Amino acid sequence: MSARSIEEPNRVSSQLELLFDLTFVVAVASAVSRLAHAVEAGHASSGVLLFLEVFFAIWWAWMNFTWFASSYDTDDVAYRLMTMVQMAGVLILAAGVPAAADEGNFRTVTLGYIVMRIALVGQWVRAAIEDPTGRRTALRYAAGFSVLQVGWLARLVLAESGVLAGSGPLLFSFVVLAVFELAVPRWAERTSPTNWHPHHIAERYNLFTIILFGETLLAASTGVGTAVRDGWTWSLIIVAGSGLVLMFALWWLYSLEPGGEALAALRDRSYQWGYGHFGLFAALAALGAGLEVAVAQSGHHAGVSPATASYAVAIPVAGFLILLWAVHAPFIRRSVVRHIGPLLGAVAVMLSPQAVPAVGTAGTVALIAVVCVVVTALTIASRQRRELELKA
Repeated sequence: MSARSIEEPNRVSSQLELLFDLTFVVAVASAVSRLAHAVEAGHASSGVLLFLEVFFAIWWAWMNFTWFASSYDTDDVAYRLMTMVQMAGVLILAAGVPAAADEGNFRTVTLGYIVMRIALVGQWVRAAIEDPTGRRTALRYAAGFSVLQVGWLARLVLAESGVLAGSGPLLFSFVVLAVFELAVPRWAERTSPTNWHPHHIAERYNLFTIILFGETLLAASTGVGTAVRDGWTWSLIIVAGSGLVLMFALWWLYSLEPGGEALAALRDRSYQWGYGHFGLFAALAALGAGLEVAVAQSGHHAGVSPATASYAVAIPVAGFLILLWAVHAPFIRRSVVRHIGPLLGAVAVMLSPQAVPAVGTAGTVALIAVVCVVVTALTIASRQRRELELKA
């Protein structure tokens, strides 16, 4: 297990990585479904908080594997078996999402995390043994993740025993441990950075983004399937069509960013880019829940108000636009999002629910979709102008 070259040509995701991503489909779908149910039941604030905690566990598990694989993917028998153990952990975590989201019970989620962590630590230990040049970095990763896993177990035990009673202490302990989790890579790579491949990383993020778009469409489709039991209405048609257009526009906007080129040019800013995607990914997943709520409200299958359903769509979309701009800000010279279009679009999206009394939930979702189409069109035009300037 030696480090792979950062200049390896035509580096793409392996079949094993694609299979690994499929296990996260289950976990994300469960988290999105629970968030939608929480919003429909009138518990949006607590539902969002638990969703972010669960989604952090999902995202961080995916992150750990992705960046390790970019540096040390040997695709041999031992590597495949250890990766399959991590997949089993993801499925255990997914099975625990309903209990975590509904009751704040993280036993199964923590168990799945332990299974994944044992396999990941094993991978780092193997890298330390077989790659002398990166030994100190690999051992730091193994040690940091091992200690933090003990911390998560201690948090679970203290919560079960009543020491960490109440939402405040539980949230505080979660935030502290999450911050330390995010600090491990920075600490580990102070000795020597790992050989992650910029174009491979960008492709992996693109693939996970597509998974999240798929989850969003699935959530909206589920909502439509429930609502049409009483027959199609114009409101349902508008929400369903607008949701599809919204997905197309956001995907197009995200795909315009040359992530691989930016990471290759500015490797030292990879943390801002990689960590910033947590918000982007969470916003896309939450949008799936928001569309499901909007469909249910339009079909009169949800007790929430039209304004609540509209904001359930508007807030994730605005968050996505803002974070898309912020994540690529460190690469602004190479970014196609050079103008303030996404930021102005986010403002317009957040103002859209004010039109609910006049156009209802369906009209508001359509208005949000129109805003995103306009932002995407302006971004494409900006990119074309810049390419012409460079050629001139």
